[in-house]
Amino acid sequence: MKTALGRGLDALIPEKGLEIVNLQISKIVPNKKQPRKNFKDSALKDLAQSIKERGVIQPILVSKKNDGSFNLIAGERRWRAASMAGLSKIPAVVKSVDEKDSLEIALIENIQRENLNPMEMASSFDYLLNTYDLTQDALSQRIGKDRATIANYMRLLKLPVEVQKLVSEESISMGHARAILGADNKKKQIDVARTTVKKGLSVREVEELIREKVKIKKKTEKRPADPHVKDVEERLTSSLGTKVHLKHKGGKGKIEIEYYSLEELDRLLEMLT
Repeated sequence: MKTALGRGLDALIPEKGLEIVNLQISKIVPNKKQPRKNFKDSALKDLAQSIKERGVIQPILVSKKNDGSFNLIAGERRWRAASMAGLSKIPAVVKSVDEKDSLEIALIENIQRENLNPMEMASSFDYLLNTYDLTQDALSQRIGKDRATIANYMRLLKLPVEVQKLVSEESISMGHARAILGADNKKKQIDVARTTVKKGLSVREVEELIREKVKIKKKTEKRPADPHVKDVEERLTSSLGTKVHLKHKGGKGKIEIEYYSLEELDRLLEMLT
């Protein structure tokens, strides 16, 4: 295990001898495997305005490529906003790291700063767990997130692609997504997700919608009543003067007799004894 993973954002702090330099923005290439895929235009515009007024406060992190350009490791949002603000150069720390370390640092920076949407977070956890052969408990200790939090994000990867896309676009929240996981098959999950977006359902309303679907399923899956059992129920109901339910399976079962007052119970006891 490389120490960068255990150190988290400490991996971003410049080591002794590393200087902050001003690099040409045009010479910086974004990381193709950057965990963060979505950058909101409104948030970028706000950051660009701030950069115009105050400059780039925190340097980005890059590594030098053989062709003289630089691979962006961390700080893509700042890099994009600086370009939007019209800057030609941006402060940066140049570090010698391989592609695997580069992605690792980018993942940890985004996870600890909570810069990712739920699906990006889930994919980041999945990458770290599989690449470093970690358990969820071990990952929890290294990145400072509860194991239960990691498990909840990982469950999102079980959703159909269409639903994952809605989560990524923030059309539905992580709370909605967790509720949708309660539907027992992918088709229902997609149907519930579409209904959630169309009607603007709350998480509680989604949970109620799924409960209703489960009730309907159970009702439709009920086996048709045995004519003989139904006949016996009707004869007992007629004889006792109250509702009687017969539960019969495999040659055995039980008889349920309803009563609605203590007087009626006494009457039934007299008849039966």
